[in-house]
Amino acid sequence: MVSPSALLAPVAPEFLARQVQHPSAEQIELRDGLMDSPARIDPKFLYDALGSSLFTAITQLPEYYPTRCEAEIFQRHGGDIARHIGPVQALVDLGAGDCVKAERLFSSLRPSHYVPVDISADYLQAAVRRLKLSYPGLSITAVGQDFSRVLALPADIPAEQRLFFYPGSSIGNLGPDSAYAMLQRIRAASPGGGLLVGVDRVKPRQVLEPAYDDALHLTAAFNLNLLRHVNIVLDSDFDVSDWRHVAIFNSARSRIEMHLEAQRALRVTWPGGKREFSHGERIHTENSYKYTPQAFSDMLQSAGYRDVAHWSDSRGWFSVFSARA
Repeated sequence: MVSPSALLAPVAPEFLARQVQHPSAEQIELRDGLMDSPARIDPKFLYDALGSSLFTAITQLPEYYPTRCEAEIFQRHGGDIARHIGPVQALVDLGAGDCVKAERLFSSLRPSHYVPVDISADYLQAAVRRLKLSYPGLSITAVGQDFSRVLALPADIPAEQRLFFYPGSSIGNLGPDSAYAMLQRIRAASPGGGLLVGVDRVKPRQVLEPAYDDALHLTAAFNLNLLRHVNIVLDSDFDVSDWRHVAIFNSARSRIEMHLEAQRALRVTWPGGKREFSHGERIHTENSYKYTPQAFSDMLQSAGYRDVAHWSDSRGWFSVFSARA
């Protein structure tokens, strides 16, 4: 809990840059994905500093409902959610980005320690500097890491005091098997603690597809910026103007798919390698799986969680789950 007296003694946020994947490993991962059939790029590469800023802008779009639905749930049911969770010592925010979503929970959850985790270290540093000005008495330890591979947290935070916050339906970016493994990894990192997770629900195609292909083309810019980032990491020669953004709902797999589609036959090269793309050939860049409340509740219980509860927005488009590890 943040005490009034603590507000008089601001302490600079601690930042831990934990590079769990060497740059050469990133290059190998990118080369392997580009040479796969079909070609693919892991969505984590969407989130360099510019990509993170673009995504923040996307959350303000009228078509992009998840952020508003999740905020509505916390506004309408925040008291019930806080009571279900109980006392919170450390709030661990996975994929924190600009930290705004977690910040909205500070008044109801009243954590004494905030631990935002994000792959975009520079963007995260700027966010926590801003946050510390508003909450000088809150202990903040920011962690820059790819938590999809390794979840390494400060050792001075007891596992049973950790509430993991995984908002915005980010868990939907993982396939069902990977999502299940992530839930198990979080549970192993917080025995006796808890999980608060946002999950997007199955809904009509005419609602889903515009959320990932908006009229202002911000999502297109977000997806195309991936190629600029890949050029930096891999020293490749993608020309952004050769590609277009594609977003479709795959109803058989209950997921939105984002792709980049070649607008002409072309060749992309990088040191020691190349790939020919035909006109219309695609690179798969992201999935966003949609769940029914029952399906996700079953996944949580199968992963070993207990005392599972969930709340929805007024339209039944989104759910927030709370569970004990």
